[in-house]
Amino acid sequence: MLDALLQGAPHGRELRCRGWEQEGALRCLLNNLDPDVAEDPDALVVYGGRGRAARGPQALAEIVAALERLGPDETLIVQSGKAVAVLPTHADAPRVLISTAMVVPAWSDEDSFRRLEDAGLTMYGQMTAAGWFYIGTQGILGFTYETFRAVGESHFGGSLEGRRVLTAGLGGMGGAQGFAVTHNGGRALIVEVDPLRADRRLRDGWVDLVADYEEALAAHLDPGGQGTVALVGNAADVVPRLLAEGVEFDVVTDQTAAHDPLSGYVPRGFSPAEAAAGDPNDPAFRSAVFDSLAAHVQALLAYRERGAVVFEYGNGIRSQAVAHDVADAASIPGFVAAYVRPIFARGIGPFRWICLTGDPDDLRRSEDVVMEVVGTDSLRGWIELARERVPLQGLPARICWLGLGQRDRVALALNELVRSGECGPLALGRDHMDPASVASPSRETEGLRDGSDAIADWPILSALLNAAQGASWVAVGNGGGVGIGRSIHSGMVVVADGSDLAERKLRRVFWSDPALGVYRYADAGYPEALDVLAQGRKPA
Repeated sequence: MLDALLQGAPHGRELRCRGWEQEGALRCLLNNLDPDVAEDPDALVVYGGRGRAARGPQALAEIVAALERLGPDETLIVQSGKAVAVLPTHADAPRVLISTAMVVPAWSDEDSFRRLEDAGLTMYGQMTAAGWFYIGTQGILGFTYETFRAVGESHFGGSLEGRRVLTAGLGGMGGAQGFAVTHNGGRALIVEVDPLRADRRLRDGWVDLVADYEEALAAHLDPGGQGTVALVGNAADVVPRLLAEGVEFDVVTDQTAAHDPLSGYVPRGFSPAEAAAGDPNDPAFRSAVFDSLAAHVQALLAYRERGAVVFEYGNGIRSQAVAHDVADAASIPGFVAAYVRPIFARGIGPFRWICLTGDPDDLRRSEDVVMEVVGTDSLRGWIELARERVPLQGLPARICWLGLGQRDRVALALNELVRSGECGPLALGRDHMDPASVASPSRETEGLRDGSDAIADWPILSALLNAAQGASWVAVGNGGGVGIGRSIHSGMVVVADGSDLAERKLRRVFWSDPALGVYRYADAGYPEALDVLAQGRKPA
């Protein structure tokens, strides 16, 4: 049974379910676990160390069966990757409601959560893994591109042209780094401990060369060499070695799985397989992990002392280092607070869509509509670049950055495209990293001007609002991106099948969702948000 479910999502316009909303949820769930998308589909791990789409094989099979039977006036309830109820609702209600890893705050620490997880009561779902809307490396690419563009503007006169960037991690989040650096004019040296993962990124076109230390460094230092070089090695060894050998970089960051160190961060002297088999309760293994992590961060701090721009890319490595006696790690800035906050404050964030039939022509037609509706040179440039360079993983999908007044107009236009018969149904949604949808004091909400970094009412209100507005499915979770107890976040998806029902849902959801983000930042006193509200924008 599991093998059959791990072949990817069904393609075409023939339904296995009783409607396209249910079919969309089914296909997006199975797309998360497509071998070309997921990091470890056999373990149901989609990305981020151990972020799963379902609690286990039996739970996955039960979710699929429930979606296939689900009526147009029913709602499936999913508790931490397990279907627990199908309840009568109505056509305008969500078809699926998902809550993952939500535990009472006093028990929301890693050790307590692991005990609950080991008892089969919950699971870690990252963000869009348990929310059934992961689209592979491309999902974070727009965010990563915007971040490195902002780094270039803030520190190097507008771009990374001629600049060298050192980072680590080629997982589901980190895999986009090389593309983002090179398309902002820079050159990237990326350390990756898992040679299989590095080779996968090479095969898919995300890196230009995979090599050992000497060959990788020589290629990176050669101005005419490859733009993105993957160095196979352990960052806790390699970054201090580069520092000791006097190799200089303009920008230094990291995207290893430090948010979940005992499951994702590979310590020095261990292979990835040996680390995966390590016992999180073994004091020797724990010491190896945190000693390695501390050495890694100390090297980042030393590079900052040498004049490099150093920032944390949202993987929680600073807080882990602080907890293990590297107090200065807290002084490293986070990428959202340093570079992305003004974008969020205007209600702009990552809008994404998936072509549910699997037809690549649907993607091109939908891209054309998005460019026509938004009409900016920057969006057109991004779409054209993505068409040329971004490999598709699983169902065809695209991501772009849209704000208040754009998302609802785009969503309605895409529904009309589907209604015309020129395109198959689409699943429209966003990342959980959006203006109102996350509280994460060490990442998205770090350093808010009113001190509301840890106020988690906003993502809960976001989920409630999107459920009230009838999103096809709504997900809320604990810990995505930075680890259990460190964030609360929510996501939503609406299926555009060309129907009047879809039009109603899209009109409501894609206006109110970004509007709440603007109100969230206006409440925190951000002038960008207050300016947007002063313009009195109206929904489509």
